[in-house]
Amino acid sequence: MNDIAHLRKSYERAELNEAASAADPMLQFDQWLKEAIASEVPEPNAMTLATVSSDLRPSTRVVLIKGYDARGIVWFTNYASRKGQQLAGNPFAALQFHWVELERVVRIEGRVEKVSDAESDDYFNSRPLDSRIGAWASPQSQVIDGRGTLVANAAKYGAKFLLQPPRPPHWGGYRLVPEQWEFWQGRKSRLHDRLRYRQTAEGAWIRERLAP
Repeated sequence: MNDIAHLRKSYERAELNEAASAADPMLQFDQWLKEAIASEVPEPNAMTLATVSSDLRPSTRVVLIKGYDARGIVWFTNYASRKGQQLAGNPFAALQFHWVELERVVRIEGRVEKVSDAESDDYFNSRPLDSRIGAWASPQSQVIDGRGTLVANAAKYGAKFLLQPPRPPHWGGYRLVPEQWEFWQGRKSRLHDRLRYRQTAEGAWIRERLAP
C-alpha cells in the first residue's frame, strides 16, 4: 500500500497580498480565471458545486461555469436532478475552483436563483445538436436499466425534434449570487495566502486575511 501520508508538495509559484488584489472579488476572480485559461490548465472552467439536502446531508459534483458578471456565477443543468431538488429545498450553495498547476483555489458561497427563461433559451440554443438532444434523453440522477436507455431516448427525441429541439422545461440555468469569496494561493512552508471577501448588509465588500 502506498503511504499517502508522506506525500508532500512545496507551493512556490506566486503570492497573493492585499495591496495587489482587487477590491472587488469578481474582478479578482476574472483575473485569476483568465490567467488559468491563458496557462492552458486542464478544464479551467470546471468547478465543484456543493449543495445540502433537506435532511442536512451535503453532496458535491463537478459542473462547468458558463457565465459570470456582477450578478454572480452561472451554470446550466437539469432542474429535476439531485442538485436541482436540493437547491429547490435549500437555495444556498458553495462553489470551488481548483487550478492545481497554478496552486490556486477559489471558494464562493451564496444563495442560488434560476436565471431567466430567456437566458436559458439563449444558452440552450447555442449548444451542439447532440447536447440539446441529450438534455431530453437523460433523466438525470434517476436509476436507469443501462446505457441502452439513454441511446434509445436519444434516438426517440432525435426523431421527434430533428434539428430543432426546444429547451426542455426541466432544464435551465442557475446563478449563485456571492455573499462570500475566498482566494487561496499556495505558499512555501504551508504559510499559504488566504484572502476572504465578505459582504456587509449594505452590499460593500470587506477584504481580510485568514490564517492558513
